[in-house]
Amino acid sequence: MTTPTKPSAAFWIVSALALVWNLMGAIAFIINVAMTPEMLAALPAEQQQLLTSTPMWAMIAFAVAVFGSTLGCILLLMKRKLAVPILSIAFAGILVQMVYTLVISKSIEVYGPGHITMPVMILLIGGFLIWYARKANAMGWLR
Repeated sequence: MTTPTKPSAAFWIVSALALVWNLMGAIAFIINVAMTPEMLAALPAEQQQLLTSTPMWAMIAFAVAVFGSTLGCILLLMKRKLAVPILSIAFAGILVQMVYTLVISKSIEVYGPGHITMPVMILLIGGFLIWYARKANAMGWLR
C-alpha cells in the first residue's frame, strides 16, 4: 500500500482540462438528443439520415462514454480511486460508439475523411485518462 501524497499541480491541470473536454462531449450528446425537428431539417439530407438512423445501442454507448468520462474526471478532481473503473467503463462506451461511428455507419462518407480526426482524438484521450488515473492511484494521490 502506498502512502498518500499530495498531487502535483500537473494533476490538477490535467484533471480540470479533461473535465472541460468531457463536459463538451456531454453537451454534444445533449444537443444531439435534444435536436428539434426544425434543427434537424436545417441539416443536409445525408446528415439527417445519419442522425435519425442511429440505433439506440449506439446512443447508449455515447451516453456511457461522455457521462462516464465526465464522472471519472470529477472523481479524479475529488481524488477518488473510483475514477479508475469509471473511466474504464466509459472507455468501453467510447469503443462501442467508435465502432458504430467509424465502421458501421456511413459517417465518413457523409462528413468526409477528415471526420476520422475527432474519433481518434476521443480514443486517445480516453485511453490517456485511464492511464493517468492509474498513475495517480499508484502515486498515492487517490483514496
